[in-house]
Amino acid sequence: MYSMIKRLLVGRPIPTEEQEHQLLPKAIALATFSSDAISSTAYATEEILFVTAVGGSSLALGLAHLIPISIVVAVLLVIVVTSYRQTIYAYPSGGGSYIVSRENLGEYPSLIAGASLLVDYILTVAVSISAGVAAIVSLPQFQSLVDQRVLLGLILIGVITVANLRGVKESGRIFAVPTYVYIVSITLLVGYGLFRSFFGHLKPIPFDPHKSVATAVTGGSLGLFILLKGFSSGAVALTGVEAISNGVPAFRRPKSHNAATTIVWMGVILGVLFFGVSILAHRLHPYPSHDETVISEMGRAVYGGGPIYWILQFSTAAILTLAANTAYADFPRLSSIIARDGYLPRQFANRGDRLVFSNGVLFLATAAAILIVAFGGLTNALIPLYAVGVFTAFTLSQAGMVVHHRRIKEQGWRRNMIINGVGAVATFIVLLIVAGTKFTSGAWLPIIVVPLIIALFSGIKRHYDRVSRVLNVTPETVRREHPNHTVVVLVGSNLHRGVLKALDYARSLRPQHLVAVYVSFDEEDRENLEKQWRAFEIDIPLEIVYSPYRELIAPVERYIDELDERWENDTVTVVIPEFVVGKWYEHILHNQSALFLKGKLLFREGTVVTSVPYHVPTAVEDGKQPPPSAAAISGSGEAVSPQVPPPDQPAGTPRPAP
Repeated sequence: MYSMIKRLLVGRPIPTEEQEHQLLPKAIALATFSSDAISSTAYATEEILFVTAVGGSSLALGLAHLIPISIVVAVLLVIVVTSYRQTIYAYPSGGGSYIVSRENLGEYPSLIAGASLLVDYILTVAVSISAGVAAIVSLPQFQSLVDQRVLLGLILIGVITVANLRGVKESGRIFAVPTYVYIVSITLLVGYGLFRSFFGHLKPIPFDPHKSVATAVTGGSLGLFILLKGFSSGAVALTGVEAISNGVPAFRRPKSHNAATTIVWMGVILGVLFFGVSILAHRLHPYPSHDETVISEMGRAVYGGGPIYWILQFSTAAILTLAANTAYADFPRLSSIIARDGYLPRQFANRGDRLVFSNGVLFLATAAAILIVAFGGLTNALIPLYAVGVFTAFTLSQAGMVVHHRRIKEQGWRRNMIINGVGAVATFIVLLIVAGTKFTSGAWLPIIVVPLIIALFSGIKRHYDRVSRVLNVTPETVRREHPNHTVVVLVGSNLHRGVLKALDYARSLRPQHLVAVYVSFDEEDRENLEKQWRAFEIDIPLEIVYSPYRELIAPVERYIDELDERWENDTVTVVIPEFVVGKWYEHILHNQSALFLKGKLLFREGTVVTSVPYHVPTAVEDGKQPPPSAAAISGSGEAVSPQVPPPDQPAGTPRPAP
């Protein structure tokens, strides 16, 4: 059943030799890796107004400063795109800021970059999904679902997770159409809206004080701190710009050229749309509201409702939701690189049967779902957590590229070094602004979380290094003497076919010492088992371990301790008979004690645990089972006539052997 459901949701397994066919062309890669950056055009302008038009300010003041802030953000975008284009050519193996920092700045800067990016990708999913839900509930027909934000967000996370488990190429194909529909829709909104505003009779949006977060239309004051805070909110438009540099290996050949071309197109689309939306907002005077997005307000003003407005809203909801796909494409890939370096559990480096790093996908989905629940699915509550990690990675990447150019000294290295140096200084200033202006609003969380993740990275690395040192083999550590081998077969209160099979297996190991052990809770059961043992003339010694408190694991451990004291250089193999029943749901009726016992003995040095399965026949086949042979029961050539009782049934009184 599990396999059937998995194949239905995820699809057939993809062999490793087909990996080359899973690489992305530029058109699909743009939708896959740029959906996060392009989607920010749907809320970055709104986030600026949420800061500059509320409190002691006014809507008029916020709109007056919207264009200057957007120009600064656009200039910063050009610098960052140019820098990452150089990174793509310099480090085509992917990894972006983490790899650049590792190769040029050292271990801890690379861990800061890696931790910042991982946190950023988790927040990308949470912010994108919450923004998508906000766009959905902005539609008049769905405003009754405002109180169901969290549930809607969790459903969308589940859908996009399943899509990404199907593979990067397949998820890219699924999400390419909504991405391009959004690009066309927002371009038409900006173009047609500006045309009507300048040459038509399109009036500004009437202010509604009952819906607006801003309390005043005009007046108020706007200080430097609020302006800087508004700029830091608008700077979220740059989130996701680094995604292409992290995912270069996913592009078709020539990988670097295709990735560099794609990041330029992404920068052009993002810059034009973001600046265009800001100009249109300056003309139409939308107000920030928790009930309706700025894009929805301007769409209704430009189109007056109708099918084009609906296409705009649905495409906006789709791109905001699918922006999470950028994180789904990059988080698993980056975590696999960090895991191969030994700073994350190695399970993150394993590809699933669809050639995706499925453990990373599932971890990302879980972490984002926790954030959605914790912050109630509100976009503006999550935004302050968002930009710190982004600009930390930007700064480290560009600083690393400065060192790279100075070290390699390729053609034009001085020009490139100046570009990266200016970018590093600019993004560092933005980082300080974001951390300072949004510290009390939630930016303190990543500032604390990132060092904790770095400490976790270091602890995992120390563990793997220690295990590697311990497991390292040298000529002095090669052990040439043969250890004493003791085999212990655990038996229950009844002698049955499963026990006989386990005893037969234990004999085949040819140990120096072989014993069967029964942990006795009840005197009657002990006598019954001993009677069967004598009746069938089992040639393996049976030892009884009394357990007055009806424990199983602790008495077995004490008995093995006693065996260790008897013989030096001893390895104890514990053989556990287990039933394998025909139906999956029947397993809950068997082997629970064996499961816990194996889990406990796994951590005991010098102890090997072996399960010997006995496949219980179905009801139809049960009558066809032949009785056990004499040799299987006694281990000798003597004939034994009685039939062994079936498992889980009283043994009765066996007839003694002749």
